[in-house]
Amino acid sequence: MPKEKQQTPSSLFSEQVHEGVLSNGLPIFTDAVSSVHSVTLGIQINAGSRDDPEEAGGLAHFIEHAIFKGTSRRSYLDIARNIEKNGGYLDAYTTKEHTCIYLRCLPEYLEPSFELLADLVSDPIFPPEEIEKEKEVVIEEISSVNDTPEELIFEEFDLRSFPLHPLGRPILGSEQSVEALSDATLKNFMRQHYVPKNMLLTATGKVAHEEIMRLGERFLGIPRESEGNKEPRKPFLPQHYTPFTVTLKKRVCQAQIVLGTAIARNDQNFYSLMVLNSMLGSGMSSLLNLELREKRGLAYNVYSSLSFYDDLTALNIYAGTDSNKTKVTLDLVKELLESNALKNPDPDEVEAAKAKLLGSHIMGMEKMTRRMSSAAGDLSYFGRYIKPEEKTAALTAVTAEDIAKAAEELVGDALYSTLVYKPGK
Repeated sequence: MPKEKQQTPSSLFSEQVHEGVLSNGLPIFTDAVSSVHSVTLGIQINAGSRDDPEEAGGLAHFIEHAIFKGTSRRSYLDIARNIEKNGGYLDAYTTKEHTCIYLRCLPEYLEPSFELLADLVSDPIFPPEEIEKEKEVVIEEISSVNDTPEELIFEEFDLRSFPLHPLGRPILGSEQSVEALSDATLKNFMRQHYVPKNMLLTATGKVAHEEIMRLGERFLGIPRESEGNKEPRKPFLPQHYTPFTVTLKKRVCQAQIVLGTAIARNDQNFYSLMVLNSMLGSGMSSLLNLELREKRGLAYNVYSSLSFYDDLTALNIYAGTDSNKTKVTLDLVKELLESNALKNPDPDEVEAAKAKLLGSHIMGMEKMTRRMSSAAGDLSYFGRYIKPEEKTAALTAVTAEDIAKAAEELVGDALYSTLVYKPGK
């Protein structure tokens, strides 16, 4: 019999949150929101580009594409028409650590939509002709990244930062690695990773937990264990990060700059780092935007971002500027990282950054796909669902002293790398 956990009490954000486990070990999470008249279903697979075999870069991402090309019972046209004729849509994404296949539908079409989603992750057949066409599609996607300097520089930054670790690999792979993917490679990866205990089903919106559990048993309840020689995920160690400073000439109109670092995962500083990043480079009032864009006119686009992986946290800072202003831009970024604005922050600025994050968090809970992916992220990263109230309280509790401590970890002790694209041939 499937196992269930006790319902989480009603609250401002989450009305009826349940967790359960199907008889085959597949975890189920439901979040009923009565104020919407739609259902968002997502199946997250604990496999991303970090799990690609070394000789098959882009495999996890390609499978995300390939499962839409047909199953034993449906052609690719059937898949598209079956969801859209019921007023819904299908989509998917791949990250360095996860793949997610999801859909939105009206509640009256929940059962056929659930069956379709289950079919995609359980019974894809990879028709040879369609797979060869889809390889061309993904190669065009790679070309699109190569033609977009702001995207390409982040890919190269990771490659140079983690040359000895799978986290350095591009999610899309390369043209050569995609062309070389075989039917056997696709099916072997599916047998290893697309198994109940390596997946998570989330349902958000106008849902009833008992119905999701029933449909889960019906369409996803078949016992399946991982097959083949599945290698464990390679842990990240300090020696896997290689600091560097590189300037390259590219066919670009303006200089592209990425400066960043990687530090070991530290959950005690999780919310402090989020607030620090908000202060540094998120939004119009951030330090980077005010100093580089508003005060000096050096950049149209400048921001910072944090990536939380299983075993490390990465900070990246991006700026696009005139080629002749690269040095002054980099110098200002480094000055801001070392400034008292982060090392001894004004409590009022900390409160403003927290308010910015809280607003984004609360408004994000009104978007069902974000709500779905947020719950899946919690369960994957922390091993448990974190109620919105708990996140709100944790962000609210961050102090100026916490920011100073996080800044010391992220700035004082970390080794930074710099990659610059300058116009040239």
